[in-house]
Amino acid sequence: MEIEPYRRVFAQPGVRTLLLVGLFARIPVTATSLVLTLHTVNTLGHTWTQAGLVAASATIGTAVGSPVSGWLIDRYGVRPVILVTMLAQFAFWLSAPLLSYPALLALAAVSGLLMLPIFGVIRQCLAAMVPPESHRTGFALDSMATEASFMIGPAVAAAGVIASSSATAMVVISVGFLGSGLALILLNPPTRSEAERAAETGERIPRRQWLTPRLLTALAMGSTLCFVLTATDLAIVASLQESGQTGWIGLVIALWCFASLIGGFVYGGLSRGFSPLVMIAGLSALTVPVGLVGGGWWWLSLALIPGGLLCAPSLSSTVDIASKWAPAAARGEVMGLHGTFLTVGVACASPIAGGIIDGAGPGWAFAGAGLIGLAAVAAATPFWRRAPEPVLA
Repeated sequence: MEIEPYRRVFAQPGVRTLLLVGLFARIPVTATSLVLTLHTVNTLGHTWTQAGLVAASATIGTAVGSPVSGWLIDRYGVRPVILVTMLAQFAFWLSAPLLSYPALLALAAVSGLLMLPIFGVIRQCLAAMVPPESHRTGFALDSMATEASFMIGPAVAAAGVIASSSATAMVVISVGFLGSGLALILLNPPTRSEAERAAETGERIPRRQWLTPRLLTALAMGSTLCFVLTATDLAIVASLQESGQTGWIGLVIALWCFASLIGGFVYGGLSRGFSPLVMIAGLSALTVPVGLVGGGWWWLSLALIPGGLLCAPSLSSTVDIASKWAPAAARGEVMGLHGTFLTVGVACASPIAGGIIDGAGPGWAFAGAGLIGLAAVAAATPFWRRAPEPVLA
């Protein structure tokens, strides 16, 4: 790998600021699900199942709202969409501690629908600000920043709930959303490059022309990736609980995420990228045998490293392909669809992995996650090979 690709990306005006804002702006988003769950159980006194319904309600709203937000950004720009969603998040999280369970369940869906579109905006604007030949490196940096946000957000949220209360954590999240939105409004990053704006004819490319089976296959690979990662996450927790080593859960997951950061850094510096199918197949294959490892948390951490090295590269490869095959005028919608497919993968993983854990044990959950990932890649391969690339002009 080389360092020069990173120098070229950071040399682009505004890219460093965009990535830094994206890192911190994602943290409130990554904390939302955990805080909603803990608030429902600990403060409202409801069951874990009812807490899961609140989190699911917000997740469904986010899955529906993500491409809509992207479409609106394509038409009206970053600032109007960020302003509306920022105010919606600020209002919801500021009032959430006062809501009854039924109101929380309903408004969580509305909050998800109006979620601040941080992930899609950062990726859309990064594609506009970085030359096409440096997109893979730029998206590798974005995946590393995303990984770091997911390492920080839930940990800080859990610590805040334990040290104070879920109500305090919700107020902090509301302030976090307000700060994130204001930062993006002030930054106002471009959604299309100067060359893309110059090439615009004013006519929108029909959706059927770019939303092809091959692009849908690439988006589905994002779902597969998130399925494998979420199922692995649950299997780690269940495995350490079964062995009486719950105190090591945070460290094991942190080491796994750190391996992902290293993998993303190396991948961004390579001279060429790889197909998402190859990356996700490798990740899935390396996940299958993890459950065979015994001997405690240390050996589990070591077994997770090979697959962990492919986590961030796999995510960046799906973003790179989706951006490459999206017309500049519809890039926001495609990034929104990408976010929806990622959310679907996360949502599907919990019940399936949970069922495997309950029925066969945590070790089989690793194998199940990897085998399902491999099956999804095998099913996607014919569509990937036969279908032409989307026509963008």
